[in-house]
Amino acid sequence: MKNRFFVTKSIPKLMEETADDGHGLKRSLTAMSLITLGIGAIIGAGLFVRTAAAAANNAGPSVTIGFIVAGIGCALAGLCYAEFASMIPVAGSAYTYSYATMGELVAWIIGWDLVLEYALGAATVSIAWSEYLNKLLGYFDANIPYQWCHSPFESSTAGTHGIMNIPALFIIFLLSLLLIRGARESALVNSIIVITKVSIVILFIAFGWSFINPVNHTPFIPEATIFVDAQGVSHHFGGILGILGAAGVVFFAFIGFDAVSTAAQETKNPKKALPIGILGSLAICTILYILFSYVLTGVATLNDFRTAGKEASVTFAIQTYMTGFGWLAKLVTVAILAGFSSVILVMLYGQSRVFYSMSRDGLVPRIFSDLHSKFRTPYKSNLLFFVFVGLFASFVPQDIVGDMTSIGTLFAFMLVSAGVWIMRVKNPELKRGFKTPLVPLVPILAIVVCGAMIFGLGWANWTRLFIWMAIGFVIYFSYSRFHSKIDETR
Repeated sequence: MKNRFFVTKSIPKLMEETADDGHGLKRSLTAMSLITLGIGAIIGAGLFVRTAAAAANNAGPSVTIGFIVAGIGCALAGLCYAEFASMIPVAGSAYTYSYATMGELVAWIIGWDLVLEYALGAATVSIAWSEYLNKLLGYFDANIPYQWCHSPFESSTAGTHGIMNIPALFIIFLLSLLLIRGARESALVNSIIVITKVSIVILFIAFGWSFINPVNHTPFIPEATIFVDAQGVSHHFGGILGILGAAGVVFFAFIGFDAVSTAAQETKNPKKALPIGILGSLAICTILYILFSYVLTGVATLNDFRTAGKEASVTFAIQTYMTGFGWLAKLVTVAILAGFSSVILVMLYGQSRVFYSMSRDGLVPRIFSDLHSKFRTPYKSNLLFFVFVGLFASFVPQDIVGDMTSIGTLFAFMLVSAGVWIMRVKNPELKRGFKTPLVPLVPILAIVVCGAMIFGLGWANWTRLFIWMAIGFVIYFSYSRFHSKIDETR
């Protein structure tokens, strides 16, 4: 019993779980479906919201370099994810990989940590969706009253207090129902959304390029100072620490590519399709991010991102500096709403699939792995997470959970990267549809780069992570270890 915490799950047993016997998850996704699934998760709140925040608080125009650093970290971790996904094509993502390499306790830590990425990430984006919905309604001289689109902890400049964020709750409910309907149907809707928002991003880059003011990019890397924001929080601004801080902030913009791996058991030919889906979606989004951030920081000033352009920065930049492109500002607002919707969709999808695997292992109650008789989706899990995520979206301010999502994901990436190295040493004979190059160099670099971004996020976020993990340990030692099925899977 004393060593069971570090007993790994049998790889052959994991592979048995992928067998399509007609009673498990339905295989209906292709490599192209996975690429659009990944892009759907990646392009969203990070690009349209966090870019301006990172420029204002951390790096100025060198936020572009922050995107490059974050992209490098994700690419390195993505290579490790691709090997695991091709070797162990089972729902559960980093949780399953950790169970196979580092044992039950580490797997639980990762599974619980992924709630920060998927569930709280979905809550964060749904709140942003609510804000942009009001901006869209403003084009039609309509709006949702402040108290019904903000949490009780927020108040307007006029003194109106929020009560409940109804639009955020509504979009979570709608997308939860879509997920219950089925992965293929969800992927089809997501593909339409992806085409729309990628087109708008490309339009902004193409039209905005000619409005870039070189003065806004000078100096490209500001001198290292300390910047105190409107809430009194201090940030390293400029220099290397500013860039690392920006990378940690905009890392939120990359969250989602790993969600592709949670679709393993619903993918046709997963050993080939999963690496293509993970690396393909990541490569496309990284290029778009670098170009987008360069144009945005060139069109608007640093002071804009700290004042009037702090919210809806892209729309503000177009309306203020891009004469004759008011129509694009409206399209961008629609694209942002679509983008946020697809991000929420994939995050809710990923969360239910992680807990599906954890439930089958006995670490969380069986209800999370009960499948719908017709749609073969974990509908009870979707409904439970609708309630959980909906509570956060309705009653908690957005800024409380944003950086927690980033730090939780970075932590998961580090453990997955270490797991690839461990598996190469422990099980070199296992068949791998895709091999991470230059092991152990790539995993080590992934750990170092992701660790640097965690460092840039500061101790306040570390404290929140420690508290969340402490709650997870209480659950594990009071429930999960007594219901674990590890002895059946060895």
